[in-house]
Formats: sequence, C-alpha cells, structure tokens
Amino acid sequence: MNIIKTDCVVVGGGASGMMAAGFFAENAKNRKIILIEKNNTFGKKLLITGKGRCNVTNNCDLNTFMSNVVRNGRFLYSAVSFFSPADTIAFFESLGIALKTERGNRVFPVSDHSSDILNALKNHCNKKNISFYHGELSDIHTKNGRITSCVLKDGTEIECSSVILATGGKSYPQTGSSGDGYRISSNLGHTVTTLKPSLVPIDVEEASVCAKLEGLSLKNTALTLFRSEKSVYSDFGEMVFTSSGLSGPIVLSSSAHAVKGDRIVLDLKPALDEKTLDTRILSDFAKYSNKNFINALDDLLPKKLIPVIVSVSEIDAQKKVNSITKTERAVLINCLKNFSFTVKRLRPIEEAIITSGGVSVKEIDPKTMQSKIIEGLYFAGELIDCDAYTGGFNLQIAFSTGRLAGISAAKKYEVL
Repeated sequence: MNIIKTDCVVVGGGASGMMAAGFFAENAKNRKIILIEKNNTFGKKLLITGKGRCNVTNNCDLNTFMSNVVRNGRFLYSAVSFFSPADTIAFFESLGIALKTERGNRVFPVSDHSSDILNALKNHCNKKNISFYHGELSDIHTKNGRITSCVLKDGTEIECSSVILATGGKSYPQTGSSGDGYRISSNLGHTVTTLKPSLVPIDVEEASVCAKLEGLSLKNTALTLFRSEKSVYSDFGEMVFTSSGLSGPIVLSSSAHAVKGDRIVLDLKPALDEKTLDTRILSDFAKYSNKNFINALDDLLPKKLIPVIVSVSEIDAQKKVNSITKTERAVLINCLKNFSFTVKRLRPIEEAIITSGGVSVKEIDPKTMQSKIIEGLYFAGELIDCDAYTGGFNLQIAFSTGRLAGISAAKKYEVL
C-alpha cells in the first residue's frame, strides 16, 4: 500500500475545494496539504456555471444575500459575513480578473469566460505549498473521534489530521458530483437530509403549449407560484420555454419551492396594469383596424407567442380587430396577465444546477465549518444542506464556506 503523510487533505477540486486549499496553505505556511480531485481536470462544474460565463457572485449586501438563501441561511451568516460578495469581488480582482455587474446584480468576468475564474483559482493554489493528486476518495479513517487518514480507491492511504470535504452534491454527475461525500459523511456518523433537485427546469401539464414555444426567451416577465390559490413565491426577470415546460432564471429559482400540482402564473406585461394595457391594445387595434386579430398583435408580442395567445384566448383568429368587443379584450388581457401552467414535475436531479439537502447543519459548527462529531473534519460547498436562488448566490456560498473551512483548519495547527 502506498502511504503518504500530510497535515490536511482537501477532497474536491471545485470552487469550494480550491478556495479551502488556497486559504489553508496561506494560513498554515509550514504545513503540508494535498488537494484531491477524481476528475482529470479541476473545476469542471465551475466551467459550465452561468452558461459558461461563470456567475461569480451577486453584488448585494448581506441582508439581501440572506433573503436569497432558501435553506439554512442563519447557518451561513458567519461564513458570508467573514467573506462577503464584496470580498469575493475584491479577491478575484486582486488576482487580475476584471469583473462586471449585470442585471439582477449578477457578477461575471468581463471576458465572459468561466475559464478565467477557474484559472485564477488554480493559480492562487499553485502559488502555495499545495500538492495535487488525481484520485477518488474511498473512505476516511478515524480513531477516538479524530481524523487519522484518507484511503483512495487506488489503495493509497494518506495519513493526516484534517480533512475538508468539498465533494459537491449530486447534480451534474458528469462533472464528478456523484454524491460520494454524502456516503462518506453518513459513514462517519453525520445525518444527510433528503436530497432533491433545486434550480432545475420544470415540466408542466400543458407541455403541448410549451412545445410550440420551445426556445422562446422572455425578458421582464413576472412569475408567481401558487399553491391552493396562495402565492408561495414570486420573481421577475428572464425565462425560456422548453419542449416540455419552463426554464430560465426565474423558473429555476421557483423550482426551489415548486411541487406537483402548483400553478405557475406568468404576467407577460408586468409594467402595465389592466387599464393601461387595455389602452395599449386599443391603440394597436386602431393602428391595424382592417387586419385580422392574429395579424394585429405584432407590436404587442413576440411572433412565436402570437398564435398561442390567440388560441388560449379563444377569440376568432380571423376576426377583424375593429369588431373585437370589450369583453373579448378583457379575455385577452387576462391571458397576457395570467398565462398559467400546472407543475407536473421537476426535472431530474442530474439536470439541476444544485442539490437541495445535504449534511445537516446541526452537526457543523457555523463559525468554523468543522464537524461537531469528528475532530478535524470540515465541510464546504454544496455538500452542506444549504442552497439559494439563482444569481451567483450558490457560488458565493461555495467561496465563503470553502475559505472559512480552510482558515479554520489552518488555525488548528497554530497551537501545535
């Protein structure tokens, strides 16, 4: 058996793992650290975030950030206070990455290349005393409630006194997030809460309608999720129709709350109240007074959406607009302000941006990210039972918890 000796092992070469390794090395300069990644390259999931542009963080204050955390925001308070979105922006800019803030306070590299963020993290690690090892963790050994070693699937045993688990969740398994960390954490006595997809497209019962609109993106759309006629979530922004349902930022965030049978209502004209919208429609109808209904909506709606709305309204497509009644206009307005769909299911966890659920926060010290069960065991990133809406919040959680875990593990050696 190949035996390696080190002080700390970080498992997972993603955003949280590289952050943890870099800050451990920076704060424990005379200690040895090994960063293990089972893929042949680091940061596979990081490369595909933000559609390949990498939504680094959200440029907002702490209170706004916490309001966008879906699960266990209180647990994250220390980590995000310790390393805020502003700190993340300053960190990457100090590494030479120019950043920009876009709609919804989403932060991206000016280059629009996620590889720039990945390379910055890799370079940050390369400048430290970090050893890199490509291998897959099989087990973690303990004695008297303390970490003693990590065993890899190739038989290598790494003797150490600290391990930072940053293995990711179960979403996008092709990037290496296959749920290994949950199994290992459970074997060590930790509770793993129910795992389910979050930030995932939604299939709807009205799939035939969506199929006609497949690929159509809408901006400035208001979404409300209803359950038994009670609003449970609302958002405003961009969305896209798929062959079987809905996707895009506001839909992905709503998926954190949606269950089968919920009703998704889209307001296609949120800037206009019903009276103002009616005035706008009358103006368009006057402009196209001799045209048929289906040919008089070009100024109001995207071309692909027109036949669908006409069909849903049940107004005769060939009726001249100068003969459309006030009652029929009210029906049209209702279609535009309440374009409704019924949730059939969330897409599978393999298609989700993140995993909801994970290692219970009740068993992790929020001020250090250390296990309350095993001394020397730390957690970072998506493995923890915390998740947030889309918009850079989840990557910020990875950076904040990774940095805190790395610094906390390093502090352990200050007294040795």
